[in-house]
Amino acid sequence: WKNYDFLSIASMPPPPPPPRSNENSMVSALKTLLFFTIMMVTLPIGLYFASKAYIFEGKCSDSYFYAAIVAVLAVHVVLALFVYVAWNEGTPKGKGKHD
Repeated sequence: WKNYDFLSIASMPPPPPPPRSNENSMVSALKTLLFFTIMMVTLPIGLYFASKAYIFEGKCSDSYFYAAIVAVLAVHVVLALFVYVAWNEGTPKGKGKHD
């Protein structure tokens, strides 16, 4: 342990500022999250009503049930895409093998 006095600590240079790439990656992550949040809300609801009205209505008596299955499948697709995008977000985008 070294003994530091107040003057030696005060004369030390300040730490370097954080890199800008960290801020850019946070903005990118928030944009991705916002996009998938909007998709999670709008896509299943829209597909529920669209499939109920245009695909299953009149063809079967349980149109609400089959439309709900379509909406649940849409939720799973959006979740799978979000996991895929989040998993690959920080990886380099070069071609070829990286060792």
